[in-house]
Amino acid sequence: MKISKKRMKELLKNDNFPQSAKYDPEWVLKGWMGPNVLWLAEWLCEKMELKPGMRVLDMGCGKALSSIFLAKEYGVQVWANDLWISAAENWQRIKEAGMENQVYPIHAEAHDLPYADGFFDAIVSLDSYQYYGTDDLYLDYFQKFLRPGGQIGIVVAGLAREIKGKVPEHLTRPHHDRDSFWVDECWCFHTADWWRNHWDHNSTVEVEVADVMPDGWKHWLQYEQACDEAGTLIFPSEAGLLRVDAGRYLALIRMVARKK
Repeated sequence: MKISKKRMKELLKNDNFPQSAKYDPEWVLKGWMGPNVLWLAEWLCEKMELKPGMRVLDMGCGKALSSIFLAKEYGVQVWANDLWISAAENWQRIKEAGMENQVYPIHAEAHDLPYADGFFDAIVSLDSYQYYGTDDLYLDYFQKFLRPGGQIGIVVAGLAREIKGKVPEHLTRPHHDRDSFWVDECWCFHTADWWRNHWDHNSTVEVEVADVMPDGWKHWLQYEQACDEAGTLIFPSEAGLLRVDAGRYLALIRMVARKK
């Protein structure tokens, strides 16, 4: 890290997320894989009913920061499932956090999950579900791992309004030292209304929440700039694009549903 711990803490100061503020800023900055996953988890959990001892699936957990956060903050047991980060790497992070008796790393693909039907009391997914969950049939597969009455909660990168026709020029042109933000896989980005309609088609769940994070683009930008200054970004910064877009299109979407 090329900046001081004091500076890291300043860069991550955000009064909207008091639980997240308790965590080591260097650990948080090194965990970059998109928007600040602790902030996403904290916002999501406002609408989740997590209780000590619950079994929770953290789907697409990345570097398992969210899994550790959920276990520490809510006393739940978490299965930290990811495809791109190995279970061995996440296990090391889990042990360093002292959570080896509550967080269990799993390496599995979203369409081939190794869990028993009805095993989980709750399922969460943070900045991951959009990449596999737009399939009309996926929720029907995913919900089978949840007990009746349990909740599924996601936060995804999405849109404040749907894009119809040509993609807005500012999303496709290069910004600073990065290529176009918008690539074909970005068509998985949708609005809260789209996601509500998508889940409403499934008779096994009832949607409880479908909304947009207030000033979500600003929080996304803040973390992106913090990681850029700290030197922890894996890819070129999206900060320039986020400033230009200013919430016109890019947004963070929350969905919570309960299994009937």
